[in-house]
Amino acid sequence: MKCPELQRPALLEARGVSRLYGPGKGCEAIDFTLHRGEVLGIVGESGSGKSTLLRVLSGLERPDTGQVAYRSTVAQGHDGAGHEGELDLYALGEARRRALLRMEWGLVHQNPRDGLRLGVSAGANIGERLMALGERHYGQLRAAGQDWMGRVELDPKRIDDAPKTFSGGMQQRLQIARTLVTRPNLVFMDEPTGGLDVSVQARLLDMLRTLVRELGLSVILVTHDLAVARLLAHRLMVMRRGQVVESGLTDQILDDPQHAYTQLLVSSVLTP
Repeated sequence: MKCPELQRPALLEARGVSRLYGPGKGCEAIDFTLHRGEVLGIVGESGSGKSTLLRVLSGLERPDTGQVAYRSTVAQGHDGAGHEGELDLYALGEARRRALLRMEWGLVHQNPRDGLRLGVSAGANIGERLMALGERHYGQLRAAGQDWMGRVELDPKRIDDAPKTFSGGMQQRLQIARTLVTRPNLVFMDEPTGGLDVSVQARLLDMLRTLVRELGLSVILVTHDLAVARLLAHRLMVMRRGQVVESGLTDQILDDPQHAYTQLLVSSVLTP
């Protein structure tokens, strides 16, 4: 994918972010800027530190050192009014960080069951996100649920069915609908096609690419699958043993990798 114009304003910045559990375990000294409307892919083998970095960026795990800065359009000033400005994620209280995840951000888990409430209906899963923004009209909540089920290629007639009655691929689609219904400013995706059959993956990726384009989403995508990265990401960061070893435009990195580790990753995908 071509990269959006980098004149677009920055949305999220990592500044010297480290979260280590031991030598080479976690992430270390990570710097990058995500621009509005951009999809940044973070790739690497298992244990490279990409999932740790995602947890830190999304406010789920505090870094040992460094700063995560988010430019919110609804940041609260001391007077309680809304202002556009930079938020230091870990200078905020836990309640404010959780509010960001509910109201401005979205998180798509690898296992959809981690992102769904299995005890309530499909429609209720979608509607809950809207209720967090203040929507209370039952008819509008139900209409939004049916609309988004259609958008993610689920049968709207199943709006009253429980998620546990859906297949794994259908649950992932429902989780995506639940996440995107509020049109979040920033979406974190952790291996969104992991564990699915190849045919199911292909359909899900086509759907995701369409939604990302139509909604103009800003996304941080963690994946070990370079085909997923090529299809969805404008830019890539390649991680190994907790550090970024190469970064740049997706096509540039995958077609002409410079670092030996990136070359190995790419060749392992291309070699029969």
